[in-house]
Amino acid sequence: MENKEKKLYTKAGDKGLTALTPAAQVSKADERIAAIGGVEEVISALGMVRVVTECPIFRGRLERVMKILRTLAKGLADPRSGRYAFSEEEIAFLEKGIDKMLSVMPESVMEDYLPGGCEQSARLDVAYTTARSCERAVVAMDRRYAAPEIFKQYINRLCDYLLVSARYSDYLKEQKPIGEAPATGTQPAVAASAVSPTVDSVVSQVMARLGGAASMDLNRAKKLIAAVEQRALETGKQAVIAVVNAAGNPVAVHVMDGAFLVSYEVAVKKAYTAVAVKMPTMELNKLVQPGGTFYGLQSLEGMVTFGGGVPLTVGGVIVGGLGVSGGTGEEDHALCQYALSVFENL
Repeated sequence: MENKEKKLYTKAGDKGLTALTPAAQVSKADERIAAIGGVEEVISALGMVRVVTECPIFRGRLERVMKILRTLAKGLADPRSGRYAFSEEEIAFLEKGIDKMLSVMPESVMEDYLPGGCEQSARLDVAYTTARSCERAVVAMDRRYAAPEIFKQYINRLCDYLLVSARYSDYLKEQKPIGEAPATGTQPAVAASAVSPTVDSVVSQVMARLGGAASMDLNRAKKLIAAVEQRALETGKQAVIAVVNAAGNPVAVHVMDGAFLVSYEVAVKKAYTAVAVKMPTMELNKLVQPGGTFYGLQSLEGMVTFGGGVPLTVGGVIVGGLGVSGGTGEEDHALCQYALSVFENL
């Protein structure tokens, strides 16, 4: 029996028709096709954001939105079936994110902005305007074919979420690292290491960025965990010790005998937070107090703002983060300080 080769193209749409459902051929100029195409454009635009974001939590949120949009697109093709409905919790998810970001930023951030403050915000702005165009297409479809109400609500709220996310990305980009000296005149402040870098620091930075010897791998993470565990045993502590890479993703997590169950999640979050804000969580704690630079950050999901998390650096480049949870913030921070003293020699 001869096997027929499957081909991507069928030539069925060469005359401007397409299958909306298996039983319905419609013009490619149909309002429903325009609306579905608009949703697909938004998914693609979010993919352009997803590929550059360094925050695993935000990447996960984008992926959740993209999956909902896929369901929504199928629902637009057959809006009366009810097979592609989703919960109003998805709208609440977007609203919660909007409220959290707005609670952190000054009101001025949302006013008189120009797109392009950073690459992520620029891509989010493109996704936002693409979503607005999609919304117009869905509303045009609704006038003739009655799109489900929740679909229109979701896309409208998504537009708001993307706009606020873009401004929030710019806001985080503009925050100066702790300890940075203010620039004088109109020239930006330049770190001394950037003016006259040593050969060792250049090599370390290049290797870290290429994922070479200076990057965080499992072997190095295990050595660091062993050193911290030994120190904890010497001081009578039982803790969970977590190491993440430069993207905030866990490399290794070790639970000492007698450690609290809740310490597992806390240790991972401490390590992630230290990498995300590029400073020890003990220092961050001072900045999230009322009136502080990062006030409101403590309310964001996945962030921990008390002692026990530190970024791990090689040649001035962050290669990962360490989180320790088992005692008070001060006790956990002390173990982290010990870890930093031995890290580069591991």
